[in-house]
Amino acid sequence: MLFLLSSLLILLTVSTRSWCQSSDTMSPKASNGTPFPWEKMRLPEHIIPVHYDLLIHANLTTLTFEGTTEIEITASQPTSTIILHSHRLQISKATLKKRGRERLSAEPLTVLEYPAHEQIALLAPEPLVVGLPYVIVIDYAGHLSEHLQGFYKSTYRTKEGEVRVLASTHFEPTAARMAFPCFDEPAFKANFSVKIRREPRHLAISNMPLVKSVTVAEGLLEDHFAVTVKMSTYLVAFIISDFKSISKMTKSGVKVSIYAVADKIHQADYALDTAVTLLEFYEDYFRIPYPLPKQDLAAIPDFESGAMENWGLTTYRESILLFDAEKSSASDKLGITMTVSHELAHQWFGNLVTMEWWNDLWLNEGFAKFMEFVSVSVTHPELKVEDYFLGKCFDVMELDALNSSHPVSTAVENPAQIREMFDEVSYKKGACILNMLRDYLSAEAFKSGIVRYLQKYSYKNTRNEDLWNSMASICPTDDSQSMEGFCSRDPHSSSASHWRQEGLDVKTMMNTWTLQKGFPLITVTVRGRNVHVRQDSERNTWVVPLVTPACAMKLFFQTLALTVPVYLLRWGFSFSLNKYPGVELLDHSFNFFSNLLTIDDSDGPSSHSHHQENGASHFLSILTYICHLVYWLISKHKAAGDSTGDVCDFPQAFLIRLLSDLIDNQTWTDEGSVSQRMLRSQLLLLACVRKYQPCVQRAEAYFREWKDADGNLSLPSDVTLAVFAVGVQDPEGWDFLYRKYQSSLSTSEKNKIEFALGISQDKDKLQWLLEKSFKGDVIKIQEFPHILGAIGRNPVGYPLAWQFLRENWDKLIQKFELGSSSLTYMVIGTTSQFSTRARLEEVKEFFSSLKEKGSQLRCVQQTIETIGENIRWMDKNFEKIRVWLQSEKLELL
Repeated sequence: MLFLLSSLLILLTVSTRSWCQSSDTMSPKASNGTPFPWEKMRLPEHIIPVHYDLLIHANLTTLTFEGTTEIEITASQPTSTIILHSHRLQISKATLKKRGRERLSAEPLTVLEYPAHEQIALLAPEPLVVGLPYVIVIDYAGHLSEHLQGFYKSTYRTKEGEVRVLASTHFEPTAARMAFPCFDEPAFKANFSVKIRREPRHLAISNMPLVKSVTVAEGLLEDHFAVTVKMSTYLVAFIISDFKSISKMTKSGVKVSIYAVADKIHQADYALDTAVTLLEFYEDYFRIPYPLPKQDLAAIPDFESGAMENWGLTTYRESILLFDAEKSSASDKLGITMTVSHELAHQWFGNLVTMEWWNDLWLNEGFAKFMEFVSVSVTHPELKVEDYFLGKCFDVMELDALNSSHPVSTAVENPAQIREMFDEVSYKKGACILNMLRDYLSAEAFKSGIVRYLQKYSYKNTRNEDLWNSMASICPTDDSQSMEGFCSRDPHSSSASHWRQEGLDVKTMMNTWTLQKGFPLITVTVRGRNVHVRQDSERNTWVVPLVTPACAMKLFFQTLALTVPVYLLRWGFSFSLNKYPGVELLDHSFNFFSNLLTIDDSDGPSSHSHHQENGASHFLSILTYICHLVYWLISKHKAAGDSTGDVCDFPQAFLIRLLSDLIDNQTWTDEGSVSQRMLRSQLLLLACVRKYQPCVQRAEAYFREWKDADGNLSLPSDVTLAVFAVGVQDPEGWDFLYRKYQSSLSTSEKNKIEFALGISQDKDKLQWLLEKSFKGDVIKIQEFPHILGAIGRNPVGYPLAWQFLRENWDKLIQKFELGSSSLTYMVIGTTSQFSTRARLEEVKEFFSSLKEKGSQLRCVQQTIETIGENIRWMDKNFEKIRVWLQSEKLELL
């Protein structure tokens, strides 16, 4: 017995030691090799930040910065370990201050770093007391980032040729930790006091107004800014620059200012007027005053995304904020208006009320995208933005039809997964399902619900269900005059009982749209006096709203099929239309659009667009789709390596045949409504790129005049793109455009030149452009994703783009980070047009070899699936298209 007990004891000891050793090898190690006391990606919840005091001193000569962060915290349970975020910061000292008998005592803290999770652990000598206030003080230093995230360097060139440096921030989603140690998750809201040290020649701005400036040394000033409202770390912002500004006041006394480099501040007037108008609209619409005393909008020369909603200091690409009255187009004006609207909507949706975690990012971005259309349709009716909304829904349906899509609300954990959430599903699908809900509930009921939501959760964090719970129940009562008329007049009637279910609320309906990916394919057939509606789905079903104005009823169905009397029905939903997913839709596109547009001259598209107020914008949507379709066909066959003469030439000739009258009737001016001007720009660009000779000859003449005047001739902005697209095809013209690109102070003109350079048919020029833009000196690195994508869609350039992506992948993920929208754009832009099995295997092999450097990215799965769909479509339809094109050739001859 003693032997058995001894043996058992030895066995248990060995097993325990073995388990402990195994556990130790699995536990995280700090950078100094000691165990790190926290293994999760998310921070513990028992340490709560209350207030930050930030002191930042950036040296724009050495491109370094120093800082001190003081964070007031409380603990909800005893702990001697404080976990927070820090990334690429060198921490020199950390102390813990606590109050005792009316004096503050400071104790040193041991600092452990765990770079894999971008976390640090501060180890206190004794546990923190629950509920007592403590202050963490951290001294640190860092380098200004070169990669447009965190606290980063930006440069610009004056009209005299001098290069100047500034420092700006971009913290969303997880980069505040690159500027100061912090609890860098959206639910850890706190107040912030910011102090910036700078040279007298510079200007500092932050979220709040400047309170005072003090001299701390010769040639060194310290700016103190007012304390912020309670907010998330990703919304903190500060800029050190030599910007100039212009300002106006809103009716409620909010100071609105535009900041930009001195040479471009004259281009800020339109954005300033627009921002004032939109801020006033949102204060009225949301019934909540804008809570800060000022709203700055800053145009940053180097900026990766389009814009950022930092509270009180929104930041933008120059091209998204500055409007050059001489060189900006109607499309530029529309883009500026919509982007400013988007960022100002965020001051309520996102800033005032913030999603609890990044899985519900759509609560920020879907709402801001939706509010673009709500606000601009009222404040700028001449832009007719409502005509473009449905196109956004169709855009995202192509992505959402893929198995590799994701639900609007999706679990995410690490920074790369979080960055991947900033995609069309979060933005556009989010906006479209909100529009569907508003159509169903009515505009007033919907507005009341979101106002309740904003009021209830101001300065707090929310989840999906918090929004749905703020909305009224769809069927609150059986009374025929029930609120908003959501229910049938006679809920007991047999004709209603099979399609209406009692008690279905907004949450039940909307969960089917946010918690599962994809969308329903709705099949509608009419049989006699009845309409039969069916959801064709292998796995999921959706609660689909319908509208029956004949009986003032609003219906829904969540079963696979229902039948409704034909006189009752019209469709009221705006996302789940009876359309096929993107690839399937192409099966019917040529016949559909040829029937739609082949109209006799008396009622042709030309007269339609000129004589009907909305004709231009509707036709522009159709034209855009046709262009995409033709471009898709050309690129697919180029990518397949086939002989492309028939496939490329016939669709172009067919398009020109359809549109020649409309093209010929265009004036080469900037006259007309915004939609007519955008139509003109698209038509002339299409015609010139497709070598329609009357257009090419006109553009060549304009380009010669412009070149002879050394680029100082004022071209109509709406035709400039077509002119450049023709001029760039000549080697001398290409070189001249690039020289003008270097000296231009108009971001709109530079964007047009950039586009033209990328559609060259000269492979050597395209290769040079790829290499030059990747260096990021003359052409800024922020432009590279667009250039790579444009060359990737160029039938001549796509092999160059694909090769460049592969050869430079490691450098790309250093500059743009895994999961970023820029990297997604480059991956899809260089591969999604492939349509052969050999290319598919090549793509699979390359991305699988990347392992943790990118093999698991969602965009990789999406592009592999897209190529597979392309192959299936080609197998099914190639011969059909060839036969169709040959028949059209006979007519063209």
